[in-house]
Amino acid sequence: MTNRLNPRQIGGRIRRIRVENGYSQEDIAKMLQVSRSSVVQIEKGNRQISVIELTLLSDFLGFSMDQFLTESYGIPSDTLVVEEPEIEKVVMRDSVPKLNRSKLETVILYITGSCGAKPRMDISLLLNMLYFCDFNYYELHEEQLTGLLYTKQSAGPSPENISPILKEMENEEKLYRIKCSYKGIPHYKYLPGVQADLMKLNAAEKEVIDRVIELYSGWPSRALNNYAREDMPSRATQTGESINYELVFYRKPPYSVRIYDED
Repeated sequence: MTNRLNPRQIGGRIRRIRVENGYSQEDIAKMLQVSRSSVVQIEKGNRQISVIELTLLSDFLGFSMDQFLTESYGIPSDTLVVEEPEIEKVVMRDSVPKLNRSKLETVILYITGSCGAKPRMDISLLLNMLYFCDFNYYELHEEQLTGLLYTKQSAGPSPENISPILKEMENEEKLYRIKCSYKGIPHYKYLPGVQADLMKLNAAEKEVIDRVIELYSGWPSRALNNYAREDMPSRATQTGESINYELVFYRKPPYSVRIYDED
């Protein structure tokens, strides 16, 4: 798909087809089980759409995937599509973290279930992966994932009040904390006691988490600590202070996960 078309071209085609069929961005968001802001970003080309999402759209909007992905696909040249302005609410991004305990537990169980058995996977690595899940999701979708509050510590971003939450999950046998070693160095890590309920994650959330697992689950803890510490939200925050989620919009490669307009 991406070999022929860039995200902006794909987004433009989706927008035209949506308008032709009389659907709003909210209608598409409900169908894909994502936020409306995610649909906006897809249509602008700021967020890549997954193959699964595009397949769902083709069924919903009634277009052929094969034709959609050809370079010549489009509306007739003599047809002018005029979209009536959508009535949009003026919404300010809410960057103040509001903990979603159920979502947080699901993310923890999903990460530990996916890579907790890896020998390098210790508690520090888990917490850094949570950080990238939260801040990458906010950069992409302008919404909170788990709603954890992070502060800058000497070792890097640290989620507030995570220890009692992990302890409660242990007591409820949702997590098991075990002592192990890697190359002779002892450390603790968590393994899930129950399976993550993936029905609590929408496609966009799971996509971000999967990408974080793919990128960082094999890193040494100290290396990922150092990497997270150099991320713009951490760099721009004084030690001991809360990290503002809005700082993700000042990220640069390789940290930024969003495609921005050149201007």
